[in-house]
Amino acid sequence: MASKGRQDKIKGKAKEMTGKVTGDRGMEVEGKLDQARGVAKKAGERLKDTARSAKRDHS
Repeated sequence: MASKGRQDKIKGKAKEMTGKVTGDRGMEVEGKLDQARGVAKKAGERLKDTARSAKRDHS
């Protein structure tokens, strides 16, 4: 199953493309925001994984 960050990126890309095709600038921008949200969530997931790994290594 895809991570929530990846899901947001995919959903955002679909919205962005739909907005471009239909000329709906609002949907296009919303899609870009969803993609950015996905990138941020993925970065947060990586940070948590790194912190867990570091904690495990120092225990």
